[in-house]
Amino acid sequence: MKKAISIVLVLVLCMVAEIAKASFVFGTPTEVPNINSPSNELHTSISSDALSLYFTSNRSGGIGALDIWLTTRETTDDPWGTPHNLGPTVNSSANDGGVSISSNGLSLYFSSTRFRGGNADLWVTRRDTIHNEWGTPINLGPTVNSSADQCYTSISSDELELYFSSNRSGGAGGYDIWVTKRETIHDPWGTPENLGPTVNSSSAEAQTGISADGRMLFFVSDRSGGYGQLDIWVASRATTDAPWGEPVNLGAPVNSSGFEEYPSVSADGSTLFFRYGQSSRWSGGDIWQAPIIPIVDLNSDGIVDSADMCMMVDHWGTDNSLCDIGPMPWGDGIVDVEDLKVLVEHLFEEVSDPTLIAHWPLDETEGMAVMDNAGNNDGYALGDPLWMPEGGQVNGALQLDGVDDYVVTGTAPNPEEGSFSVLAWIKDGAPGQVVLSQMGKANWLCADHLGTLMTELTVAGRNSCSLGSEAVITDGNWHRIGFVWDGSCRRLYVDGVLVAEDEQDNLDISVNGLYFGTGKTMEPGTFFSGLIDDIRIYNRVVSP
Repeated sequence: MKKAISIVLVLVLCMVAEIAKASFVFGTPTEVPNINSPSNELHTSISSDALSLYFTSNRSGGIGALDIWLTTRETTDDPWGTPHNLGPTVNSSANDGGVSISSNGLSLYFSSTRFRGGNADLWVTRRDTIHNEWGTPINLGPTVNSSADQCYTSISSDELELYFSSNRSGGAGGYDIWVTKRETIHDPWGTPENLGPTVNSSSAEAQTGISADGRMLFFVSDRSGGYGQLDIWVASRATTDAPWGEPVNLGAPVNSSGFEEYPSVSADGSTLFFRYGQSSRWSGGDIWQAPIIPIVDLNSDGIVDSADMCMMVDHWGTDNSLCDIGPMPWGDGIVDVEDLKVLVEHLFEEVSDPTLIAHWPLDETEGMAVMDNAGNNDGYALGDPLWMPEGGQVNGALQLDGVDDYVVTGTAPNPEEGSFSVLAWIKDGAPGQVVLSQMGKANWLCADHLGTLMTELTVAGRNSCSLGSEAVITDGNWHRIGFVWDGSCRRLYVDGVLVAEDEQDNLDISVNGLYFGTGKTMEPGTFFSGLIDDIRIYNRVVSP
């Protein structure tokens, strides 16, 4: 009943319009069961109903060196069945793979070295219904194919754009990503276009996977900034008519020190499929899957509730990136009923956020141990602080005396590694006192001489400067304070309100541990006199 009342309330309150992107994370990858063999499983493509999975393999029982195989299931809750080879009509004695199934299931695009020796062309096989056998493959012809390699296809959901990789002339690196387009499905394919320097680099870019909404392009590259030998990257665009943005490395847990390749995404955007090989491209790599999870805990307080509903109401129809969570995990360009549907699915759930890398609830009742519920940075309470089991803003809190009480923890996140956010609840305190600092480096969250929130996290050298605000945090009331770094901009928040921001080239490299309740060098006057509660660190940008 509560859920129904909340939905009605939101629908009554919300009526406006604009456009946006969204926040999402990848869950822990797992091996796809019943599919992999001691041989290599490569490029995958899943049907729009998620009941058929096509992939490339050099397993025994094939026709050529690499063949296209298919596994099916009755429902999305069932396991995948035993894979079977598509047979001699589709496969040849050469290498056949790089497969992509159309959204209607009637066209299957792939690359093949048949008739070309070592180089590959793009081909398509068709069928009249999903119950018919595949027809004889057709070469896409000289407009699309060249004397170089064309491989690793990915067809758009409307079948009007075909992405592929090629080392043809006119590219930026050895292999680049290209696209051929057509006006209708009855028209011939146009001259391929290079995706240009924003996506392609002097390194190799290949193995594309276009999302069903056409706004996310996953691909593989060995460009700098990666985690391993080959990594999966993604470029996004606001609409299908907009240019592609700067690619972003998917990072952990998808990428590792090994080889991550051949990405493809399910039609509903909920699952990323890819090939993982630990030591070599050809040493028995398997097909893995990782869930793509929208961030539904909009205010990052650990539960999806009316506060998150209110945030969505406040940004209804806007381009707010945090609230645009449906129908794809990355949204659709507008905060509307599609996002509300996703939020309602999780309403009143306690949410575990994989981007929460450290969380000290400060709910202990005795002793020196200060537990990190999200990571491995447990701390110790030193001096003689008091545990206040009933006195916190979120359950218990820690009372510090402003003289010699503080907490010390392990290594903090390094600002050089990317975006992060730090949030904490505090009460009382005095001007000049510090809530959170990094030993020997910088005071992350503190009060200036007027008692207003400031941070000293900044660039190294002469150009360093603190960021201050006009928001008083030492007035004896509870305040939720936060510092957010997005890679180029510092932001300070008090009680969910942005109170200061500026741009920085970077932040100083920092790997030391943290102090709660004292300054970076523990100077007298920096020890905090008041309550500290629920300290959280995320490896992403949050909007408190």
